[in-house]
This record gives sequence, structure tokens and C-alpha cells, in this order.
Amino acid sequence: MRGGAARRARQEPAWPLLERLDRALECGEIDEDRWYREVAAVITPAYLAADNPRAQSGSESTPEEWAYKRGLIADPVDRDGAFLDVGCASGYLLETLVDWCRQRGHTLEPYGLDIAPELASLARRRLPQWAERIFVGNALTWVPPRRFDFVRTGLEYVPARRQRDLVAHLLQDVVAPGGRLIIGVYSEENDATHAGHSEEERVAGWGFSIAGRAERPHRVDARLLYRVFWINRELDSPGAVAPEGV
Repeated sequence: MRGGAARRARQEPAWPLLERLDRALECGEIDEDRWYREVAAVITPAYLAADNPRAQSGSESTPEEWAYKRGLIADPVDRDGAFLDVGCASGYLLETLVDWCRQRGHTLEPYGLDIAPELASLARRRLPQWAERIFVGNALTWVPPRRFDFVRTGLEYVPARRQRDLVAHLLQDVVAPGGRLIIGVYSEENDATHAGHSEEERVAGWGFSIAGRAERPHRVDARLLYRVFWINRELDSPGAVAPEGV
């Protein structure tokens, strides 16, 4: 599944905005700088106006619902290590992920990255013990001060036409050798009902080898899944980046 159908299936308020901006970008009505500005103009004030850290990370959910929807991000974490959350917003995912992984016997060093300085500042205020680990930058071009054993991202943080570039950059320049790039969480139609390619199939079609996946049924709609998948960066690989043109 690709583009509009997939995004509508995810039932997130931001998807119509992203679809509109992707169409405008492809038609030449806007450039990439404006794409980011328009996303920020909608998302950043909404997150800052929210009254709890989950909503400040884009989820109108209870703590229990948050744990169900986001908890599978802990599944790819198979050892201690440094974990970078791309698009960290309020930092609530980092905060809860540290606890989830601790319960599984793994200790994480949490780091966050957000393109919006206002959201990075919010995360630093909420989590002063990690303030020096919260960075501002565009994940597509960001040069990290170090590499990370685990990096989580969503593809929707960049225009659709740059999503392969995002995966390649994170693997090449941000994930440590032997580390993992984790993509998700999102709601998407299950494989029995959707037409076209899943998000995982899209990424595999770009030439990246999918090392594993985790999924849970949607809590309300049986046609949907919460899903993550991950790509390993090999120890002896310069970044496991797929060849151009794939």
C-alpha cells in the first residue's frame, strides 16, 4: 500500500496534511523548505498546546493505550545500548521506552532528535536529566555527535519522495555498526485486506534487507495493525545502503 490509501488507513490527524503537501511538492507548487514549514505550522502548536506528554507526542490516548500501541518498539531492542528517537517531540516515548526495556533486562541510554526547536525545548524541560541528549535537526541531513545502537524513525518526517534518502542517511551516518534502524509505529491495513504494498514492502523494494518485524492487532479496527520493522547495519558494512536507482 502506498501514499493516500496507506495514510488514510492509519487514521492519524496529520496524514491528510502530509498527503496535501506531498501532492503540492510533486506538482511544483511548493518546495521542500515550505513542506517542512507548513508541517511545523500545524504540528508544533498543536503539540505545545496539549495538556499531557502523550498528546505532546502526537497521541490522544490513555497510558494503557499508549503502552499497547507503542510498546512493540521495545521488541527490536535485544541488548543494552544508546537509543535515538527521531521526532522525539515531548520525549515521552523515550521516557516510557527506557522503562519497557528495563523490564526486559536491557538498559538504554536515551537520546532524542526533533526538527522543531520548540519541541526539543519541551523535551529538555520535561526531562532535564537528559537535556544534553536532546538535539535539534532535520533527520534527513543531521550529522550526529555519535552513532547509536538503535535508531527509531517514522518515514512521514520527510516528504514521500525523500523517504528512501532518509533510510539511507540514517543507516549510513547515524546507526552504529552492528546497530538497528527501527521504522514505525503506525496503523496500517493488515496483509489480508490491503491492496498494493505495505510500508515494509516499500522499504524492501528500495533494496534494504528487513531483519525483523513486530506487530499487534489494532485495538478497535480488526483491519488494521500496529507494526514496526527493522534493518540491521552489519559490523563490516559501510552502512548497508541500497544502491541508487533501486
